[in-house]
Amino acid sequence: MSVSSAPAMPRRNAPLHRPLMYFAAANAVLVVLAVLGMLVDDRVIAGSTAWFKPTKFAVSFVLYSVALAWLISLRPKPSRLTWWMATVIVIAGVIEQVIIVGQVIRGTRSHYNMTTAFDGTLWVIMGSTIIILFLATLVIGVGLMRAPLGDASITWSIRLGIAITLVGLALGNLMPQQESGVEGIAGAHTVGAPDGTPGMPLTGWSTTAGDLRIPHFFGMHALQALPVLAALLVFLAPRIPLLRPVRVRLGLIRTASAGYAAVLALVTWQALRGQPLIHPDRTTLTAAAVIVVGVVVGVTISVASAAERRKVATA
Repeated sequence: MSVSSAPAMPRRNAPLHRPLMYFAAANAVLVVLAVLGMLVDDRVIAGSTAWFKPTKFAVSFVLYSVALAWLISLRPKPSRLTWWMATVIVIAGVIEQVIIVGQVIRGTRSHYNMTTAFDGTLWVIMGSTIIILFLATLVIGVGLMRAPLGDASITWSIRLGIAITLVGLALGNLMPQQESGVEGIAGAHTVGAPDGTPGMPLTGWSTTAGDLRIPHFFGMHALQALPVLAALLVFLAPRIPLLRPVRVRLGLIRTASAGYAAVLALVTWQALRGQPLIHPDRTTLTAAAVIVVGVVVGVTISVASAAERRKVATA
C-alpha cells in the first residue's frame, strides 16, 4: 500500500447472525429490567445486591454477541458450521441467563451452588453450558482465524483478539477450584477471603482480596477491544499519514495484543496471590511498569519505522 492511499474498513459479506442479534437485544432489555430490580429489590445474595449478577452478565452478553455477529459477517464465504456454532452459543447463553435470573428470583446463588439437589442440578447444567459456549467459540475462532477479514491489521486484530478471548474464557475454570468456606458452595471467585467482600462500584470486584472475575472479564472482551482498536486506526489513517501503511497499523496491533495478553497474565497472577486490583504491591507495580515500557517501545518502533520510510520516499 502506498503512503498516500487510505485503507478501507472491511465490508460485511453476509447479514448479521440473527440469533446472536436477538440474544443481544434480549440481554439489552434484561439490563434495563435488572437495573430496575436493583432499585426496588433490597435483597442481598453472596454480599451483592440480588440483581447485580444478571446485570453484569447481560451487559457482557450484549458486547460479546454483537461483536461475534459482526465478525462472522466479515467472512468472505458463508459457513454453515460457523452459523450453527453461533446458534449453539445463543442456546447456551439463554440457558445460563434463565438459570441466573431464576435463582435470583428464588433468592439464592446460581454459581457453585450445591446446597440442595435442585440447586446442584442447575449448577451442573450451567457448568455444561459454559463448556459448550467455550467449545463453540473455539470452533468459530478457528474458522475466523483462517479467513482474511480485511487488511493484515484488521485480520490479525481479530485473530489475536479471539485467541486472547479463548484464554479469558478458559480462566473461568479457576473459580470452581477455589475454596468457598461455605457449606454447599463448590467454588468461589474471591481469593484470600470469602465471596461477598466489599466491591468496586459498577464491577463489584473485590477491594480487599484477589478476584478471578477480573482476568475472566478482561480476557474474554479482547474480542471487542482489539478489532475496535484496529478499526480506529483505519479510521484515523486518512487523517494521520503515518498510519496509512498497513505495516505500521499491523505493528501497532501486534504491540497492543502483546500488551493486552501481558496485562491479562498480570491481573490473573495478582488475583491468584489474593491481591485486590486497586491495591497492587511493589512487585505488581514493577511488572505493570515493564509492560508499559514494552508497549511504548513497540509503538515507538512501529511509528519511527514509518516516519523513516516516509522521509526516504519524499527525499
